[in-house]
Amino acid sequence: MSLWADILRWAHVIGGTVLFGTGAGIAFFMLMAQRSGRADIVAHVAGTVVIADTIFTATAVIVQPITGVLLAQAVGWPLSEGWIVLSLLLYVVTGLFWLPVVWIQIRIRNLARQAAIENVALPAEEKRLFRIWFACGFPAFAAVLAILWLMVTRPEIGF
Repeated sequence: MSLWADILRWAHVIGGTVLFGTGAGIAFFMLMAQRSGRADIVAHVAGTVVIADTIFTATAVIVQPITGVLLAQAVGWPLSEGWIVLSLLLYVVTGLFWLPVVWIQIRIRNLARQAAIENVALPAEEKRLFRIWFACGFPAFAAVLAILWLMVTRPEIGF
């Protein structure tokens, strides 16, 4: 394998790790903040989560398909390879759940900030949005785990 392919593989693995790790960390901290029931804590954590998603997740979301395509070309894997096609489909599924979650996180942050300023309990809308946010996490996280498995094992999948 060439040095270029090794660099691409490294960058692709780092990107996958960032997506997995940031997603898991964000989910954990948002859940813990929500469980506190405190508007100030939810506002702070949700604000940090929005920043983390912007810096880490969005960057990895852009880098992953680029490094993936370049890596496939560098090592001679056709993009029609079954495990690559399935990975790309799962990537789209992940994105379909992630995009609304970004908007929900911003809305949760704003609602919690307002509640903290007014020194009132978190509103029902914030709690409803958190349940949707949490539910969206399961299929997205499962899809990322499946993609990581496909990347590591590269199973023979016929289409």
